Amino acid sequence: MSMAFSFRPHNFEANKVSWKQDYELNGRRCWVQPRRDGIDHEIFRHRTKWKLWSLSLTTTRPAPIRKYDERTKLEEGFVVPDSNAFGNNFRDYNKETERNKAVEEFYRTNHINQTYEFVKEKKEKFGKLNRAEMSIWECCELLNEFVDESDPDIDEPQIEHLLQSAEAIRRDYPNQDWLHLTALIHDLGKILLHPKFGGEPQWCVVGDTFPVGCAFDPSIVHYKHFKDNPDWNHPVYSTKLGVYTENCGLDKVAMSWGHDEYMYLVMKENKTTLPPAALFIIRFHSFYPMHKNGAYTYLLNDEDKEMIKWVHLFNKYDLYSKSKVRVDVEKVKPYYLSLIEKYFPAKLKW
Repeated sequence: MSMAFSFRPHNFEANKVSWKQDYELNGRRCWVQPRRDGIDHEIFRHRTKWKLWSLSLTTTRPAPIRKYDERTKLEEGFVVPDSNAFGNNFRDYNKETERNKAVEEFYRTNHINQTYEFVKEKKEKFGKLNRAEMSIWECCELLNEFVDESDPDIDEPQIEHLLQSAEAIRRDYPNQDWLHLTALIHDLGKILLHPKFGGEPQWCVVGDTFPVGCAFDPSIVHYKHFKDNPDWNHPVYSTKLGVYTENCGLDKVAMSWGHDEYMYLVMKENKTTLPPAALFIIRFHSFYPMHKNGAYTYLLNDEDKEMIKWVHLFNKYDLYSKSKVRVDVEKVKPYYLSLIEKYFPAKLKW
């Protein structure tokens, strides 16, 4: 079960019975109530120290979590913000903005060209990992030259987003260093955009991912453009299961080609010692039709269903940490270099 927590003073009248004393914040008694609404589990952390006592389950929905000051977001525990860097709702692809017009054109090209055969060709080409040898941090610095054209939420260079995600998750899960590093590297596959890697067009590097070789799900962003994809009328690829069997497992499914799949291949072939959950997050963090909309569940096996919880946890920090608040790169760099040394070889094949 997925739960989120919100805090209210102990005299919150609407919940006298269902709420239980759970925290002491700076000398004040507060109450906590888990909310069964599909949001990833999180404890809202007060700026001062807090003490956990007990937990009670209830189905009563509390009032909305309080708003927060953008300036304090990087100082307090992570809270989901109300709007993106442009002042709009996150992942709002329907709002009439110049940014969204460019995003739709991106997805039109993506959906027309991401075919089952195209994906096989790209995996064969880039799976050889013969483009470069460099460290993880060197890749971070190269990637800083690019802005993701598919993202309606931010237009900052990539290293800003990587560090914002990593620092947000580091504050909330200080003892899970593998999660901190996973957040830092999750978008490094976008290095495919660099001229050294052939300067791949953005439509086959970034954006939401989806299975190929089976029917496209209507929940995919800008789904209508798939009608011009050659696989749309294919006798096999257009069927629900396509080339797959029910509950075959995502390890047997070909995903649309992009930075997720490429970075997954880089990690696996360079024998990272990060746990399997990290590789699952890297490969499927852009698979929004599955982890946001619940599509393609008929392809998942039991292991996938267990692993999804890590994508849900991570996604909040990937999506909602995007802001104009800058991270001091030189200040945090030594910490992340130590994690890179712990989980990766000094030089990787790319």
